[in-house]
Amino acid sequence: MRLLQEKLAKYDAPQQYMKAGIYPYFRTIESDQDTEVIINGRKVLMFGSNAYLGLTNHPKVKEAAINAIKKYGTGCAGSRFLNGTLDLHIQLEKRLADFVGKEDAIVYSTGFQVNLGVVSCITGREDYILWDEQDHASIIEGHRLSFSTKLKYKHNDMESLEKQLQKCEPDKIKLIVMDGVFSMEGDIAKLPEIVALAKKYNASIMVDEAHGLGVLGDHGRGTCNHFGVTDDVDLIMGTFSKSLASIGGFIASDKDTINFLRHNSRSYIFSASNTPAATAAAGAALDIMLNEPERIEHLWKLTHYALDGFRNMGCEIGHTETPIIPLFIRNNDLTFRIVTELFDAGIFVNPVVAPAVAPNDTLIRFSLMATHTKEQLDRALDAIQTVFRKHQLIP
Repeated sequence: MRLLQEKLAKYDAPQQYMKAGIYPYFRTIESDQDTEVIINGRKVLMFGSNAYLGLTNHPKVKEAAINAIKKYGTGCAGSRFLNGTLDLHIQLEKRLADFVGKEDAIVYSTGFQVNLGVVSCITGREDYILWDEQDHASIIEGHRLSFSTKLKYKHNDMESLEKQLQKCEPDKIKLIVMDGVFSMEGDIAKLPEIVALAKKYNASIMVDEAHGLGVLGDHGRGTCNHFGVTDDVDLIMGTFSKSLASIGGFIASDKDTINFLRHNSRSYIFSASNTPAATAAAGAALDIMLNEPERIEHLWKLTHYALDGFRNMGCEIGHTETPIIPLFIRNNDLTFRIVTELFDAGIFVNPVVAPAVAPNDTLIRFSLMATHTKEQLDRALDAIQTVFRKHQLIP
């Protein structure tokens, strides 16, 4: 056996969990991504999706994707830089820029590629990137590729952020990058305080709105809009794979910044462009967000009901304020076991374990969609209460 294969063959953690019957990944879904899905021919309630507005199977979204395929085909056969730009892309970029309150925007093939391509190239060797320790992996991978000095600050800790800003040379660029809504624990970035520090130290701000769009702000415009600081944030990033019911991502900013990224962001220039279907589906989902605000209203009613239910139950849910609700288990193996037992009870939730979080911070990620019913949520709460009591996690 070659040295590479010999080394990789030693990685057997998944096999160990499979042997124990509690391996929770790659569960194959045989239906559409709805509040109820079919796995192994069995219906289970889905509380592990990022489709916050429940639009992935909306007739208008599917129709838009089908019509785009009929007109443009299944792919663009090239990058946006060369032969892969459609009028669909341009139209959606203009709409997204207007939606989040910026001058211009560009669309990438995935949200991961947005952060990878923007964070890696927007600052130089003598500059600084300051990042929250709980930022999404795509932000982390982006700044790893950057030649700038990287400074990590404690999660949502403004004293820690200010100490890091004080280390920076005053005349160099300082970019603060953070999630607007943190994807695992559901808490919200302290944007007003971050803006105040950015002004004090002449820094710029980039916000990842992947989990804020469709959830916070006027008609789901996101965290920046929610706090009224859109004009103070330099770059706003978003994805299509959550509330916009598709695949892709975008970055919005002033025209000069977008012009620079359009010609320098490698994950944009050297990746094939968004498919016609994905682009059209995201546009149709945006229409629904703007025209059906009752979806977001219902999502928040469910969120408050669920938060009250978990608190009354005695669950540890951290500082979440959103439809992303962490249920802390604080043990890797037990987290996997509980996810398996909940699945057996008809409830699909996601495990979050080390190394994604510290071993003593493992949790179950419970997430809501606007299409969930109160009855479905009650079924999930009852099942969780039963399983958590069995393992003495709640009284």
